[in-house]
Amino acid sequence: MKENISKENQKRKAILGEMKEQKMEKKKETIKKKQEKEISENEKPEKIEKVEFKEKEIKEKINNKKINKTKIKEIANRFFNSIGFPIIIGILLFLKTIFFYLNTISIQEPIDMETVLGTIAFIATFIWMICTFLPNRGRIVVTIILDIVISILLWTDNLYHAYSSSVLSVAQITNIQYGEEIISTLPNLFRIRHVLYFIDIIAICILLFTKILKIEKKKKLAIKYQVIKLILGIGVTILFFSMDEYYIELAKEAPYNKDRQVKISTIYGYHISDIENTFNIKNQAKYSTKEELMTDYEELKKEYDEKYSETNYDLEGYIKGKNVIILQLESIQNFVINRKINGKEITPNLNKFINENIEISNMFMQSYSSTADSEFSTVTSLYPMENGMSYSRYYTNTYDNIFTMFENEGYTTSYMHGNYGYFWNRGNVYKAFDVQNIELKDSFADTSENINDYLSDELLYIQAVEKLKNYNTPFMSYIVSASSHTPFYLLGLEDRSKVSINVGKYENTFLGCYLEAVNYADYAFGVFIEKLKEANLYDDTVILLFGDHNGLEMYNEYLIDFLKETEPNLTDTDIKLNYIRVACGMKIPGIENIKIEKPVSKLDIKPTFAYLIDGDPGFSLGTNMFARKDFICLNNERIVTSRYYFDEKWYKIKDGTEINLEELPQDERGLLEDYYENMRRELDISISISINNLLK
Repeated sequence: MKENISKENQKRKAILGEMKEQKMEKKKETIKKKQEKEISENEKPEKIEKVEFKEKEIKEKINNKKINKTKIKEIANRFFNSIGFPIIIGILLFLKTIFFYLNTISIQEPIDMETVLGTIAFIATFIWMICTFLPNRGRIVVTIILDIVISILLWTDNLYHAYSSSVLSVAQITNIQYGEEIISTLPNLFRIRHVLYFIDIIAICILLFTKILKIEKKKKLAIKYQVIKLILGIGVTILFFSMDEYYIELAKEAPYNKDRQVKISTIYGYHISDIENTFNIKNQAKYSTKEELMTDYEELKKEYDEKYSETNYDLEGYIKGKNVIILQLESIQNFVINRKINGKEITPNLNKFINENIEISNMFMQSYSSTADSEFSTVTSLYPMENGMSYSRYYTNTYDNIFTMFENEGYTTSYMHGNYGYFWNRGNVYKAFDVQNIELKDSFADTSENINDYLSDELLYIQAVEKLKNYNTPFMSYIVSASSHTPFYLLGLEDRSKVSINVGKYENTFLGCYLEAVNYADYAFGVFIEKLKEANLYDDTVILLFGDHNGLEMYNEYLIDFLKETEPNLTDTDIKLNYIRVACGMKIPGIENIKIEKPVSKLDIKPTFAYLIDGDPGFSLGTNMFARKDFICLNNERIVTSRYYFDEKWYKIKDGTEINLEELPQDERGLLEDYYENMRRELDISISISINNLLK
């Protein structure tokens, strides 16, 4: 029994021990929870403090950014409203001007240091006058306007130089109605890099529009400071006009060469000189009376007769009484003749015509300019005033022209072109030349196909032949084609199969479009020849054809690539000559397979026909192409001889190397000096006739 009791006691004690342990565990757990609660309650403020600190830190950063932005804005506006702004714009204008020189005038040669210094001087005086004469608002506004005007001027000079290898003249304002020729070409001339002319202007406009920059009105300076500014401004103005006069005098060293003027007097000196010359145009004429003019002209012609009158062929009067067609081909340069692309001839019909008759391989255009200038040179045997000015401004002058020369020999004369009479003033021009039949676009019955807004060459030629059939014979007709005009897209051509070449890698390039347009023009020429044959007008008709001027810019990269396929050692002189050399060939019944390789020009066409019909050439600066004169000149002071090329300096045509005149034998140096002197004499005579109407 005692054992049972002891067992129960042990059991009770075990139960009580377990209960005690459980109580202790619960107590520990309660204490732990309490401690955890206390800890969590103690940690909560710390977390809140951390969050609040972070929020405060973010707010401080935002406020600091706002403060920094405000400070930057204040600094920017302080600078914008100080003389620092026009100074920075002046530096940018200098850089833009250097960019212009590198992209135009000085493509193949380094910029002359005198040009750089002159540019700095001009821009510095512009900016200095703005800073000294104008109050704050006026200074900022005029600076921005100056930036815009000069940037546009440089850009347009850049584009126009790419288009015609010449810079703009203020005189061209009168030709603005003919601007469509250039405008249609702009997409092919524009380059992404041209944005550099305007990037600062765009940035300034954005900053002003978003009100980041503001033009502030500042308090007037004290009287003594205003007086100092005025004195400085007057001093700089006097310096500017002195410098202006100096650079204008420099420009007069090359009166007919714009590139040279830009190089020696800067682009700004050129434009100032150009404005002065435009408003005082008569100062450019060396001769003011006909008597003075004729004395020097007769002396020049006597010298030419003594040196060059002997002919290589006895053709005087050979074509008298035969029909004559003078065909001017739009933009067709000589490099396309007898050339293939991807196995096909570019100009198969022209090749056949030229190779079977008289090939004239060195015909040069007279002006880096328009179709109208080509026509003027051909019709009058004088140099054009450039930029179409001879037709737009001087058309009422009296000229000894080719139409009158033929009429005096009993010919029926006509002029035909697939455009309207207002374009380049042709309606008035050819009335002034007393042309008997002026056939412009509104004279043709079928105008259903137009290419680039001109009557297509094919329609022009087909209807021209119909008109020629009805003229009394002999006739002389001057026909001007237009389908191969810039931008060369052949817009309006209904049947593209008439373009028979594949330009391959040049597709959609300016060169590729040009070659396709030339190929179509050649197709149309083939139609013209067939129609003349069908009308029995081909065999006994004299035909002279020539390109009016270049089609592509001088340094077109694709053109140079194309030329190098046959001329791997292409020189800069080759490129310049390629630019001014146009296609030319002549058909004289009974004369075959003759090649004239000496330089000839549009000025020579009237004297050549005078020789062939035994007529009177009247006043002409050109000479008979069949005679031996071995040099020609352009109206921008370039000279091409059989062996040499002059473009500010003399170069050998054979290898393009520059010639040092001092190292030449005396007789050779004297020959080159005579070429230059005769070029200046011819230009002086021609320009004086146009400006002062000295043949009236």
